[in-house]
Amino acid sequence: MLKDHAKLMQAIMVSGEITGRKKLQKMIYIAKKVSFPFQERFQFHFYGPYSEELTTRVEELCNMGFLNEVKEKKGGYFQYRYTLTEAGEEFLSMNEVEMPCLQDCFVDMNEQNARFLELVSTVLYFDNLSKEEVTDKVFTLKSSQRYTVAEIEEAYQYIDTLKTKIQ
Repeated sequence: MLKDHAKLMQAIMVSGEITGRKKLQKMIYIAKKVSFPFQERFQFHFYGPYSEELTTRVEELCNMGFLNEVKEKKGGYFQYRYTLTEAGEEFLSMNEVEMPCLQDCFVDMNEQNARFLELVSTVLYFDNLSKEEVTDKVFTLKSSQRYTVAEIEEAYQYIDTLKTKIQ
């Protein structure tokens, strides 16, 4: 059962710190779509792909003392920062997770902003559609984000970059 928890812990550990619940959701979804063995199920939600299972898993890891969640007030909203605790690092040292290239991909994704990761994850969610259809979906479903054609193209290039890293 804790194998999936360990994968999530490994992702957070190699990232150092992940700021934002939305960002964490998008990073795990993108990693799953480019072939990392994350098992969480995702559905399309207001901010793109979202997994209730992932939210539950994060809560469980916090309750077990393996994950540290810091809640900060940022203007009119709260932002969450996630890091692995010492107990979490100990657990991982005894339960190794073998995911080659994970660090390279997660460090890279962690350097991106949540808005861009939301676009990348949305593009990946509709990867069964043509580029033109995906662009239409993005303009329709994400109209408030005001993404441009250039940003959508950048998202496709970024997906290719991540896939290249894991080959």
